[in-house]
Order: sequence, then structure tokens, then C-alpha cells
Amino acid sequence: MNHFKPLYEAILSGDNKAAIAATHEALAANADPMELVTTAMIPAMDEVGKLFESQEYFVPELLLSGRAMRAAIDLLRPLLAASGAQPMGRVVIGTVAGDLHDIGKNLVSSMLQGGGFEVIDLGTDVKPERFIEAVETAKADIVALSALLTVTMPSMKLTVDGMRAAGIRDRVKVMIGGAPVTSQYAEEIGADGYCDSASGVVALARNFMAESHAH
Repeated sequence: MNHFKPLYEAILSGDNKAAIAATHEALAANADPMELVTTAMIPAMDEVGKLFESQEYFVPELLLSGRAMRAAIDLLRPLLAASGAQPMGRVVIGTVAGDLHDIGKNLVSSMLQGGGFEVIDLGTDVKPERFIEAVETAKADIVALSALLTVTMPSMKLTVDGMRAAGIRDRVKVMIGGAPVTSQYAEEIGADGYCDSASGVVALARNFMAESHAH
């Protein structure tokens, strides 16, 4: 754990520079990149999620921890790819067409990366066709749709319908979230799940992956 503690602490405190330095130091000491992810990053982001749920951390802390974690993962990504390490799953994420809000989406993206997922972030105002294209290109396991406005929620339905029409709906799990979104709406539009907090997303995504491996 001695290699991992500084990185764990840096992510927990949201210290970008310390996270980069700790990653470099651990690699110089021949730490295994995958072990850094599983022993430092994932536990740190899980802890950040718990602190957020108990209201000891708020959105700024989540964003800072997410940024520190991403800085570390960017250094490890080429090494993980070279070693053939597989991510826990691939997630295509975006804010739906007509909606330009990205704070919630960025939080979710950080939490998923911290949870060991590979994330393809399409940004904001993403049309259904772009989600469909990204799912096919990335061979994604999960699609995460975000909407922060009641008026853009129908774009979620259009995206799910579009996936069905394109014949790819059965290949992916769809999760939706955002302030006006409810679990009832998720059921209405035929999504697989709904999450009301960035920190709960990782558990939902892990459940999806466990389900798909069980089939």
C-alpha cells in the first residue's frame, strides 16, 4: 500500500498536482498500473462518493477529486492499454440534444472513470444519431444520458427510440439522470436504470456489467 497511499490521499483531497506526482513516483517504483487503479483510484473515488452522500463533500470537492483522478488515469492509460488490461466496461455519456448543461455529466463521467470504466464523453447537445454512432464505434456496454431541463427530457426518449430503430438497443444498457428526471420517466421511455446522484452511478453501472456477464 505504501506506493498507493499518496495517490489515494491526493485524489481524496482533490489535489491535481499531488496526484500526478504520486503516479509518477509509484510508476518509478515499479508499481503495477492496474494495481494503482484498483488499490488507490477506485477506493479513493468510492470514498469521495460516500463523503458526498453524507454531505461532508459537495459538488466542488467532487469535481476536484474527479479532476485529480483523471490526471492520474491519463498517465496510466497508455500503460494499461499496452498491458492489455480491460476496463470494467465502456460507457458512452452525453447531455442530450438541446441541453448545454455539463456539470452533472462531468461528475458522472469522473465517478465512472474512477470506478474503472472507460468513458467516451460526447459532450453536450448530443443528437440521438451521435449516441448511436458512438455505441457502434466504441462497442459500448452502457449509454448514460443526462438532461437538466424538462424541455430536453423528450430527447432522451428519442435517443432510446433511435437505438431501438437502429437495432442496437438490446446490446447496451441505458441509464438516465439529471435534476428533472425520475425513475418513473426511465420506465416510461424504456431505459434500464435511473440514478439521482453522481455517486450512485458506479454501483448501477457495476450492476449492469454483472448482469450482462451473467447472461
